[in-house]
Amino acid sequence: MPESVTETPLVDRDSFPATAPDAATAVLELDLDVIAANWQELRRRHPGGDVAGVVKADAYGLGAAAVAPRLYAAGCRHFFTAHLAEAIALRPRLPGALIAPLNGPVPGTEHAYLAHDIVPVLGGLGEIERWTALARAEGRKLPVLLHVDTGMNRLGLDAAGLAALADAPERLAGLSIRYVMTHLVAAELPDDPANAEQRRRFAAACAVLPPAPRSFANSSGIFLGAGFASDLARPGAALYGINPTPGRPNPMRVPLRLRARVLQVRDIAAGESVGYNATWRAPRPSRIATLGIGYADGWPRPASGRTRALLTGGGFDGTPVPLVGRVSMDLTTCDVTDAPPVVPGDWLELMGPTITPDDIADAAGTNAYEILTGLGPRIARIVPA
Repeated sequence: MPESVTETPLVDRDSFPATAPDAATAVLELDLDVIAANWQELRRRHPGGDVAGVVKADAYGLGAAAVAPRLYAAGCRHFFTAHLAEAIALRPRLPGALIAPLNGPVPGTEHAYLAHDIVPVLGGLGEIERWTALARAEGRKLPVLLHVDTGMNRLGLDAAGLAALADAPERLAGLSIRYVMTHLVAAELPDDPANAEQRRRFAAACAVLPPAPRSFANSSGIFLGAGFASDLARPGAALYGINPTPGRPNPMRVPLRLRARVLQVRDIAAGESVGYNATWRAPRPSRIATLGIGYADGWPRPASGRTRALLTGGGFDGTPVPLVGRVSMDLTTCDVTDAPPVVPGDWLELMGPTITPDDIADAAGTNAYEILTGLGPRIARIVPA
């Protein structure tokens, strides 16, 4: 069978996305109302206290500049980033809200925290000493969060630091502790004994610190039961549709659709290969569509040949088509032999409510956090009004 190539001009079908930039070959559509609804659902499931919005890593790759204000409009008043720069960028959009960078204050940035009304998360004696000195210099109490390490062994006050504070509580003079927090190691595994051990350690740590509100559960921790409730939960992944209860039905909704444009369609003979290193060969005469997305856009190379796309919009009925061949830097290929006619300019859905971030992560041998945060800047973001 001779190879033939469909070179018809890009078409303007009545399909997604009418608002896509003309030059875009991959787009990420975000439904902010779904994110707000996920936050409301998490509040319902955490009746013991308030619920924050974790918007670090550009709201897990979805766009913090849009996500954080929508959560604020829904009533969220506590926000967590990873870095100070992320917090400063969001401050004008979140008037009066608590914004706290989880990574802790880098020495020399203390005055930037004060200037932008950002609350530091202190996780070591050195950080506490710098902030108590600043409080004395300012002549006022300064708001902080205290981070206690109960098993993660990354950041946070260790046992020696806690003992030092218990022996000399005056070391916290000048600090107004908004919350004492810790971070769960294995909350997505409800039967993991680490959860109960961390609950015990956190209670013991809070007992030797000045009385203050507590912040305990992350996304999965909210689903561990009343024993893990606190004054403030800190969900991130669940807001963005990642399943906080792996192995069980996802209680959250997926707020995004990732689609890629068909650049070219060609017919190939049985036995012909597709893509680098000939990892896939056509078992029959086949029709191959090439999409304008690759690993430079964050579409995972390890998922090559292990997932599918959907034909949606423009008269398509959601027909799944397999992705074949190796994902390359800028391109991905799929087998549309059995699909309704596909032409250049059509859009195929790679990820969304049907093929979820968790599904893509399983295919790529990673987690959905990496899939979302890896989505690159070449993917046009679309937030419908």
